[in-house]
Amino acid sequence: MGFLKKYISALRLRTIPLSLSGVLLGCMLAYADFHVRPAVVAFILLTAVFLQILSNVSNELGDFLRGNSSGHERSASLALKSGELTAGGLEMLVRIMVVLSVASGLAMIYFSFGTIFSLDAFVLMIFGYMSIRAAMRYTLGRNPYGYRGLGDVYVFVFFGLVAVMGSYFVCTHTFGTAKLLLPAVSAGALGMAVLNVNNLRDIEPDRAVRVTVAGKLGEHGARIYQTVLVAVAWAAMIAYAMLCFYDPWHYLFVLSLPLFIWHLAGVWKNSSAGLDRYLPQLVLSALIFCLLAGGGFLIYLI
Repeated sequence: MGFLKKYISALRLRTIPLSLSGVLLGCMLAYADFHVRPAVVAFILLTAVFLQILSNVSNELGDFLRGNSSGHERSASLALKSGELTAGGLEMLVRIMVVLSVASGLAMIYFSFGTIFSLDAFVLMIFGYMSIRAAMRYTLGRNPYGYRGLGDVYVFVFFGLVAVMGSYFVCTHTFGTAKLLLPAVSAGALGMAVLNVNNLRDIEPDRAVRVTVAGKLGEHGARIYQTVLVAVAWAAMIAYAMLCFYDPWHYLFVLSLPLFIWHLAGVWKNSSAGLDRYLPQLVLSALIFCLLAGGGFLIYLI
């Protein structure tokens, strides 16, 4: 039983809410504009979960193979060092998650388009391949981008643009109008903020093994960066609500403002292990923000 718990810890299930935030926002905005099949939404969410777990397990394996023992170690990392978990076991888990991601992604495409043999389906398969490859190469491979300070770019693209606009497209077969970029930017900025507070927490030990934006900016600069990311997320979502037809419910996400004020206050007052509590808090805040933002566009349909 303890053996199974070690492998479960390698899945890093606490990150799942963040992976679903942008996807849920995209799906809710799509539902507000079009009729959306529940099966399509279900497989979009399932695929997002599988890709996130694939990324998490790949990161555990990549860090271990590179001998990275810096930062606040998780039970899975300690179990790898002690031999309770093996690199071979994690490699098998990576393969399983690749298969599940592919199967769920193909089901998502089929339920959306009624076939996997069309131009749109083929394009989505290419994006799916890119998503799987990106999820694995954060710390795995010869030159992982997570060690070169490119993690923020990855998070913005896949937790923002792909999550929101990709989900919207799968649901509706259109990217809508250009203003859809705004909620995508909002979700992407919040994802970057989660990564940044993690890197800010580990700023000193990380400097010996990897390059991060927080490491380049220093603690003070990283805190300013964190504040800017949160501000951008809010500004983008407010701008989107203003560009749509006026309805006060579109500003429902404002109810989550105290969560972000509390978060930023904690980030400016704490460092290192003192930031531990503000990482899951921001993940949950991002999920609530996206649920309220999307829900505000659905409420008038009820």
